[in-house]
Parts: sequence; C-alpha cells; structure tokens
Amino acid sequence: MTGLQDRIANWRDGALPGGAWAARLGGVVAVYLVLAMLVGVYWSLTPAPFDVSERAREYSTSSNVEVATGSTTTAALIAAMETLLEKPGGYVTNDVAPPGVWLDNIANWEFGVLIQSRDLARAMREVFSRSQSQSREDRDLALAEPQLNFNSDSWILPTTEAQYRDGIKSLHGYLARLEDTNDSDAQFYARADNLRYWLSTVSSRLGSLSQRLSASVGQRRLNTDLAGDDNARQSTPAPAEMMVRTPWLEIDDVFFEARGTAWALIHFLKAVEVDFADVLANKNAEVSVQQIIRELEATQDTVWSPMILNGNGFGLLANHSLVMASYISRANTAMIDLRDLLAQG
Repeated sequence: MTGLQDRIANWRDGALPGGAWAARLGGVVAVYLVLAMLVGVYWSLTPAPFDVSERAREYSTSSNVEVATGSTTTAALIAAMETLLEKPGGYVTNDVAPPGVWLDNIANWEFGVLIQSRDLARAMREVFSRSQSQSREDRDLALAEPQLNFNSDSWILPTTEAQYRDGIKSLHGYLARLEDTNDSDAQFYARADNLRYWLSTVSSRLGSLSQRLSASVGQRRLNTDLAGDDNARQSTPAPAEMMVRTPWLEIDDVFFEARGTAWALIHFLKAVEVDFADVLANKNAEVSVQQIIRELEATQDTVWSPMILNGNGFGLLANHSLVMASYISRANTAMIDLRDLLAQG
C-alpha cells in the first residue's frame, strides 16, 4: 500500500515511470522524423530558373544603360552559385544532420551545377579574360577558380559555403572592374575560339553523362579507346568487349546530376547568347544555341513518378535515365555542330 501511495505522489509531482518516459520520447522522435521528412521534400524541389539579363543589371555597379561585354556570363555564374547557397535548405551536400544528410537527390543536383560552374570559372580564367596564351591572368578570377573548386562536402574548418562565398565575392570584384570604363585591366574577350574552348569542355561532360545514363540498363560495348589507330597505344590492355552498367543504387544519383548540369547550362548558354551575340550572328549560329537550350530545357520537366524508374529497354516500366540520356545526347550533338560552325571562317 505504501508503494502505491509513493507512486501516486511521484506522478502528482510530475515524475513518470520509465515506460511512460520512453513512450513520450518515442512520440517526440516520431514527430521530428515526420517533420524532417516534410522539410526534406520541400528542400528537394529544384530552384526556379532566373533571368540572366536581369541578374546582370541587378549586379551591375555601372550607371551605363547597357552592361559590358562579359557581364551577363559573369552574372549568370554568380547567380548559379548563389542559388546553391540560398535555395530552400541552403547547400545540403555537406550536411551532417537530418534532413539534409538524407537528401542525396538534391545533393547530386548541386554537384551537377557545381561542376558546370567550375568549368565556366576555369574558362573565364584561362581564355575569356586573356587575349592570348602569354597574357597575364585576371587577379580576381585567379582567386575565384580555386575557391569554387574547394572540397564540396566540408562542413567545418573551413565550411564549403564560406569558400564558395569568397569565390562569389571575387567574381563580383571582377564584374565591377569589367564595367569600369576607366579601368582596362579587366577584360572579357567574346571570340569564337574562346567560346569553342568552353564548349569543348561542356561537350565532354555531356558525353560522359550520356554514357552513364545509358548504362542504367547495362550494355555490352566494343572497346573504341584507340579509335582504330594501329599505331596508338594505351597504358594497360583492356578487353575488346566489356559489360557497362551503372550500379542500381547510383541510377537516381546520375539522373539528378544530369538535371543539375542541364539547369546550369541553360543559364550559361542564355548568357552566351547575349555576350557572344555578334560572334553568333556572324557565324549564323544563333539558332544552334537556341536548339541546344531547348533540348536542355526538356530535361527540367516534372518527374511525376515518386522514384526514378529503371525499366529495361522497351520493357513494361519506363526508364527515366534513358529519356534523360536522349535529351543530353541531342544537346551534345547540337553542341558539336555548333563548335564546327564556329571553327569555320
């Protein structure tokens, strides 16, 4: 009787038996997980596209009505990197706690955007800002490129976000100098050969993505590494035929990396339309750029399935990777044609 009275007294004072505490804690954890899942769904939404010309005017420090050559491309790169950091949930690749740590799809989307941003930053440092191979590189771009190439998943000492923000700051410095009519030190040379340099890098990226997407169903491929050259050699021997297949758990990763890649390229190519307008008009290549953009825009359509399906060829279920590979391949083919067009006199 005394024991029962003691328990009643404890409950009156707010103390709960161990089982009740466990149940309450379990309820709190369950509510947290549900909320984290809902937040994770929101964080996984692809950011809305932005207007590259509007961003160029927004970032401009000049009072001129027209922005300087190269300002739109620089602004597009800045805006793409800012989107990575400021979208819902911020940058999640380096998250170590829920829900960010669970969100591999948006993390791979971020990686696709990041790779294209790094490639453009390198092209700006190596060719767009230099008149010839012996020219001195731009001081702000020399800082921005390595900052954007910092480890993508560092969460502390220093954080990835801090390094990327420093890179964005350096790009803003270059943009301000680019628009300063009293300072000719910063330049952006919109030439056909410079554009072909960047397009060559992009084409290689798209070709690799297309192969990885197509390998979702597994393919037996002939070895074409030496391209039929009898005198060509490679480091180690390889089989004449090999089975190539993307691991099942990586299929959605490659898919969302491709979507991020296409999202970034859409904006960069729209910026190229502005900064290289005279070059494209002279080569009669405006429509070629627009066709590439149209193919890439198709990759951004809503995925209505709750998961990325991996049907086998003409099987019963769809194969989202093969559909994505089709758009990426067509964009890459059009890009190769554009490079050939720019090479013509």
